[in-house]
Amino acid sequence: MPAISVVICTHNRDYYLGEALDSALSQDFDDYDLVVVDNGSIDNTRHVVEQRLPHHSRLRYVYEAELGLNVARNRGQQETTAPLIVYFDDDAVAPRGWLTAIYEAFQGNDQLGVAGGKVDLIWPEGFSRPKWLSDNLAVNLGLYDLGDKSHMISDPGLTPRGLNYAIRRSALDQIGGFSKNLDRVGNNLLSNGDLYMTELVLNAGYQVAYLVEAKVQHRVSEERVQQQWYFKRGWWQGISECYREQLAGRAGWGQIPRGLERIVRGVYHATIKYRHDPQKAFDNWIYAYSQFGYLRATLLWLLTGKGVKTNT
Repeated sequence: MPAISVVICTHNRDYYLGEALDSALSQDFDDYDLVVVDNGSIDNTRHVVEQRLPHHSRLRYVYEAELGLNVARNRGQQETTAPLIVYFDDDAVAPRGWLTAIYEAFQGNDQLGVAGGKVDLIWPEGFSRPKWLSDNLAVNLGLYDLGDKSHMISDPGLTPRGLNYAIRRSALDQIGGFSKNLDRVGNNLLSNGDLYMTELVLNAGYQVAYLVEAKVQHRVSEERVQQQWYFKRGWWQGISECYREQLAGRAGWGQIPRGLERIVRGVYHATIKYRHDPQKAFDNWIYAYSQFGYLRATLLWLLTGKGVKTNT
């Protein structure tokens, strides 16, 4: 049994996957295995992995036909045995000391349930960070920076990014895996699966840590340098937040005035309070737009009963 199992869930990302694999297979920590969960890919994903199999005995390939990021995460849980699982994205790059930093944090604290490190962004060739993009919205690209010192986190809203997310197996087993109700499937941008997991881990009495030394880099695709992507992402973020409230038992008619108040507040900030600040104005346009997704999901649940299934 290895000390750590690294799980990479991938769907049609063969153009990034090789670099992610090579970085994960080049760690200065030896006691780990790496499982690639191919989530219904129809590109050259399998070939990219099989090219490396003869050279890396710790690498394994698993095919999961049912689409869904959390489906793939749970399959990774089933396919591994290590007491510590580290989820890593197919478009991320890790330095050699990444796993060592994670391992040492968990070894020194039996109460640590979840941990993750700093995430920097790699912009597409020929692109730079847009002037209208704030740190707040860059979080949607995976940016994660809670400072230059490691520390504990008590607010699930500060959860480590799912692209660099370590969890103790005993905590994951206790909770029962990642929720399929907060799952990214195909082209939808439903999210909050890792945030909800962190909330459950904290509620179960475990600790959560930000590890400054366990840093990685995350590639930004070209579509995510365009403003229209953030409106789409905002819409799905609103739906995700509605679903998370349903799962937590906080849903009801009170969601309607909350959503409407947020729309008014976002539009006011975008058009009046921050009209001369491009970053804050765009932030608030996305925030207001996200509430339309939130209200739509809320009304659908209240009027038809269509929403998340609280037993999964």
